[in-house]
Amino acid sequence: MIIPANRRGRSSGSKPDQESVRGTLFRFTRRRKAPPVSPVVIREAVRADAEALAALIVPLGYEIFPHAVAGRLAAMARVGNRTFVAEKDRRVIGCITTSAMQVIHRPAPVGRISMMVVEEEQRGRGIGRSLVAAAEDHLRDTGCHIVEVTSRFDLTEAHLFYEKLGFEKTSVRLARNLQD
Repeated sequence: MIIPANRRGRSSGSKPDQESVRGTLFRFTRRRKAPPVSPVVIREAVRADAEALAALIVPLGYEIFPHAVAGRLAAMARVGNRTFVAEKDRRVIGCITTSAMQVIHRPAPVGRISMMVVEEEQRGRGIGRSLVAAAEDHLRDTGCHIVEVTSRFDLTEAHLFYEKLGFEKTSVRLARNLQD
């Protein structure tokens, strides 16, 4: 921005004449640039991400190890389900899992987001929104017309996040452990 040096402090009602403007010294002010923000890349998860994914999932209360994550990624991919990661500075900082199922009562497959997590320090920066967009794009490409989200009752902040994105509470999901 350029500000005439002799106009500082001048009342807004007075205007300099042409002659005085020509002889005016101009002071250059530089705006400080914000530090560069490294972009977040959303991509499909690969086996090499297993350790980082396990580290993201454990704080959610699940006991999981990298070798199990690697095996589950492969099993999910075989049936068309996908996991996407958010990567910043070559480090995985978030993930989302998707699945699609054909049901008899709907004309198209139903997509599901069954898990999403973003590192706590990275939340509030649009990363979750970008992960959901990638999941929706993938599910739309697989023919899904509806996307559901499953989330534990105690994750109330996650529920508010999904509601801000336009998800609505439409049903109750009940579960039963078959290994008891």
